[in-house]
Amino acid sequence: MRINLIAFLISLTMAATAAEPIAAFTPGARILFQGDSITDGNRGRNADPNHILGHGYVFIIAARHGAAFPDAKLDFMNRGVSGNTVLDLEKRWQKDTLDLKPDVLSILIGVNDDGKHVALDQYEQVYDKLLTDARAANPKLKLVLGEPFVKPTGKVGEGIRKRQEIVARLAQKHGAALVHYQRIFDEAVKRAPADYWIWDSVHPTYRGHQLMADEWERVVRGFWK
Repeated sequence: MRINLIAFLISLTMAATAAEPIAAFTPGARILFQGDSITDGNRGRNADPNHILGHGYVFIIAARHGAAFPDAKLDFMNRGVSGNTVLDLEKRWQKDTLDLKPDVLSILIGVNDDGKHVALDQYEQVYDKLLTDARAANPKLKLVLGEPFVKPTGKVGEGIRKRQEIVARLAQKHGAALVHYQRIFDEAVKRAPADYWIWDSVHPTYRGHQLMADEWERVVRGFWK
């Protein structure tokens, strides 16, 4: 009986660390996540490896693939900053993005732009320039854009909906993978109440972050085969 229990625990451990490879994660790749508080995940600001990636979807993705493929020597980085808009990203783009020379760049920005009333045309123009500059710095850069989202309690406000459309347009223009986060939360409330997945209006619970990580991986895996 004890042997069976040990075997069962070993199988659970193996399942937890198993991950299907992602072609975009080439050996030695630097994978950078940019955005606001949802990406920040209360990350540490020093080299402490227990906190440097925060406690959200970035951590889940990095932990899963770092454990499954140690020989690949993947370098995951998180530079999300709580409260940021695309205008804040612009101010720190050189230091926190271009200077880090990522091979894969994932961006999730927009919910604060809506809350702080950044004009839609300015949001699109600045975001477009950031992507253009990143592509110019590395023509082989793999871009992943996440659409901003809100708690699925009814109709999505016009401001967020239009920003989702802008992100989709920019993804098409710059050849980026597009992650439809709103869709996964809209589907998730069919299984559990909205509070189960997002605890306030925009910040996911640990369960919501798991949904985000799974969808991010699914989209990126399918985009670069």
